[in-house]
Amino acid sequence: EIALLAAGITLTLVAWGYLVYAAIDVGAAARNGEGGWGWLVVSAVGAVACLFVTLMLVARLLRALGITRPPE
Repeated sequence: EIALLAAGITLTLVAWGYLVYAAIDVGAAARNGEGGWGWLVVSAVGAVACLFVTLMLVARLLRALGITRPPE
């Protein structure tokens, strides 16, 4: 289970980085009048979703490792 959580964290973090890079690139092109505002929104929302999933997986990993405990 720990290896799967670590792999999921790695995958979602890499996807987040790619989407942030894409949002920056598309945003720069949109500011130059080349359009693409829809892709900017899609990549920004996707980056937020990836980071959220990453943080949830980190929380589950910490619980699986015994670093944190469930609420009482």
